[in-house]
Amino acid sequence: MSFSERLADWRDKLRHRWMYRRGDGSAAPSAAAPDGPSGPGFAARAAAFLALLNRPGMGALLKRGLIAILVFIALYYPVGMIVVHKVDDDMDFAPPAADRVEGGSLAVSYAAALIDREVNQHSWTANDPFFQPGVMLDNMPNFQQGIMSALARFGFELTDQLGRTRGSSEADPDLQRAAGLLQYPGNVWIWNPSVSLAPRASSESQYRDAREKLLAYNRRLAAGNANYDIRADNLMATLERFAADLGSSSALIDRHVTEEAGSFLDTQADDIFYFTKGKLYGYHMVLTGLEKDFARIIAERNLQKPWSEMMDSFRKAAGLQPWVVTNGAPDAQFQPNHLAMQGFYLMRARTQLREVSNILLK
Repeated sequence: MSFSERLADWRDKLRHRWMYRRGDGSAAPSAAAPDGPSGPGFAARAAAFLALLNRPGMGALLKRGLIAILVFIALYYPVGMIVVHKVDDDMDFAPPAADRVEGGSLAVSYAAALIDREVNQHSWTANDPFFQPGVMLDNMPNFQQGIMSALARFGFELTDQLGRTRGSSEADPDLQRAAGLLQYPGNVWIWNPSVSLAPRASSESQYRDAREKLLAYNRRLAAGNANYDIRADNLMATLERFAADLGSSSALIDRHVTEEAGSFLDTQADDIFYFTKGKLYGYHMVLTGLEKDFARIIAERNLQKPWSEMMDSFRKAAGLQPWVVTNGAPDAQFQPNHLAMQGFYLMRARTQLREVSNILLK
């Protein structure tokens, strides 16, 4: 066979294969393949599917679909984070009418309303699983857990001090249950295979139950079936516990500033900042309610001015919200240290808590 004949033969073979791949029906039918285990129609269906994939434009359609999926994944987390993220430090927040009970405790109403806002309205993000955009958030989860930490401390004071008569009576069952539920970790989702294959109670479910117990206690209090002992020594003991808790937070800030101040990359500074911010905000809201509950005691001891100054310090400490939290050296010229500034207002609020407590002691 001459070279020109071989070249013509190769050209015919290439054209034959191209026409078969494009599926235009020009290629000669191949020999019938033996039927597979799925019956005589299986081979035909498989051939039809392959022909569909080889149709002109099918590859471009698949590429567009793949690109669309990749774009969705690339935008899902950043856009979702923007939608979900909310550090709600509204200092004028007040319990809605549904959470207020005539004759009940306003401080308890504040605690129940805060739980509802953070868990039900804003969505609890501290335990978001990997497929939710909230898992990528940092500041909001710490802020929410800081609020819950303050409410958990208040729950203990309700059980041990405010909700009992002279400490010798039986603890209120609703308050006791609420205090335990508020201690539940904030990062528990319904399933964690590293701990157990069985589903677990989520953080949200526990906090919702705590809210219901607080509201149930308030309703019983309004009906005269529960205790809320409005005495100076009870208020003093509660403020002392709050001050001790803030002392622990100031020690955490001091240790981190001492060890990490001036670090080029400090990934824990904003965690500490927003957790402390949430705790200060939670205490500010609870103290706002206690001011109304103990209005008679505050008036009798002439505490209006020191109480107002204390609340102003809490407001300033909880209201700090820098665009980026930095942990610069304390004597730096250009890089601020937001933890040190927060710690200053925290210690001022703590000192004023002690002052109010000392006045109540006299």
